[in-house]
Amino acid sequence: MAQRTHLGDADCSIAQALDVVGDWWTLLIVRDTARGLHRFDELQRELGMSRKVLAERLKLLVEAGVLTRTPYQERPVRHEYRLTPRGRGLLPVLVALQDWGDAWILGEGEMTATTEESSKEAARVHALRGTRLPELLLPDRFGELRDPVADTAFTVLYCFPGAYARSESYPPGWAGIPGAKGCTLESCTFRDQLAEFTAAGATVHGVSTQRPDEQREFAEHERLRFPLLSDAELDLVTALRLPTFRAGGVSRMKRLTLVVDRERTVREVFYPIGDIEASVAAALEAVRSAPRAAAASGTMPSRRP
Repeated sequence: MAQRTHLGDADCSIAQALDVVGDWWTLLIVRDTARGLHRFDELQRELGMSRKVLAERLKLLVEAGVLTRTPYQERPVRHEYRLTPRGRGLLPVLVALQDWGDAWILGEGEMTATTEESSKEAARVHALRGTRLPELLLPDRFGELRDPVADTAFTVLYCFPGAYARSESYPPGWAGIPGAKGCTLESCTFRDQLAEFTAAGATVHGVSTQRPDEQREFAEHERLRFPLLSDAELDLVTALRLPTFRAGGVSRMKRLTLVVDRERTVREVFYPIGDIEASVAAALEAVRSAPRAAAASGTMPSRRP
């Protein structure tokens, strides 16, 4: 079994939390289960760790109530590992670690809602092409749970930092954060071109980490005719390791657009986005130029923004 040193500070929540997830393998296991990898062989292949060490860490996480172990096959018996509510409570921790790594390890420490095209962060996001979005549900602006992937040939998911009906609702200093401005322009541009996306076989979904009531007020103010989905619990962010920044005490998505097919495969990525109107036009061209046969078979030519 893994050797563990129990921390003696019983009154310190940090010490007690590290007693559960202080081993770096454990947080990587939580990261990958949040990404939709639930079976032992999937986790072992992705993490590259020994089967013995993985079995030990999974056992510890189940005992700690971070993961639940449920059978998916009887002969022989095999199990899946899924996050419990306690485990899902670690998602903001993962996002905070990623924020810190993007800013201070991969970047220069600047708070920003975008990145450079040549950055490692951009390379990570572009590597999403060909990956599959795990099954998940996000609340819309009315609080109803929706699949972010629609039952149409393509879904255009545009992720934005935040948009509000009232100017005073924006966090202090918002206009000074590189890449943060333009969320209203982006949403209204998608609104004005919604008929063209529909004709091309694509559904448009906007996603931010705002609360549903905030999204509802904005959508009604701007008369949006497509769903806005709330990722306030960071399900989509952690499933795809999407880049974020923190402003106004909230983790915010950096501006990017994904084109996802009916089979949940990411077919196109637009990040970073410098020209908002041009990025909407590029997303429309991506779905228009995809052959209908490609939409049915799950293949689509790749193009960079």
